[in-house]
Amino acid sequence: MSTPLVDLGVHHQPKGLSDRVAYGFTKLLRWCADTFFAERYGHRAVVLETVAAVPGMVGATINHLACLRRMCDDKGWIKTLMDEAENERMHLMTFIEISQPTFFERAVIIGVQWVFYLFFFALYLISSKTAHRVVGYFEEEAVISYTHYLAEIEEGRSPNVPAPAIARRYWGLPEEATLRDVVLVVRADEAHHRDVNHGFANEIAGLPTGTIAPCPPHVELQPAWKQAA
Repeated sequence: MSTPLVDLGVHHQPKGLSDRVAYGFTKLLRWCADTFFAERYGHRAVVLETVAAVPGMVGATINHLACLRRMCDDKGWIKTLMDEAENERMHLMTFIEISQPTFFERAVIIGVQWVFYLFFFALYLISSKTAHRVVGYFEEEAVISYTHYLAEIEEGRSPNVPAPAIARRYWGLPEEATLRDVVLVVRADEAHHRDVNHGFANEIAGLPTGTIAPCPPHVELQPAWKQAA
């Protein structure tokens, strides 16, 4: 399997109050995650991926309703955001197999998800540009976190266990794939989401969208009735 290439140096420099608020909020959440999880990267991924899957669904919902009201085309935003939400959910389903969340972490997930959903929904209604910039900065931090996780695995501080079956099916990984391979494709996913959301924020602001990192190939998830057809 070829290693997904990720530009680790990508960072959107905050410009204006909206960007600075988004960046400051992201750094605050990063400090909270570092304090709570330290270097337990598997458990960090389980909790944070439940949050990461929220913005795409919120953005898709609000854009869907807006397009219905205005009777206009969505320019591909709705499917892109729905795909992002689904992709982040598959990250969660993968890391649940690797790091079984504790009862306390499950309680944290429930509370954080509801609070963040309501917060992000309100933020998107107030300023979709700021909302997408927040997600872009979230994903920048995700790329950093998964890079640290990768170093932990490569240096032997975290076990390089076999890749879960759900990850092998979703990304088409070989049977001998390991956690390292999973982290590589997840990091590439996050880099793609990073660039897409910064691009959406730029588009709203009337700026060039910039270069979008490629998304690793994965299977299209289908309902049981369609698979049986």
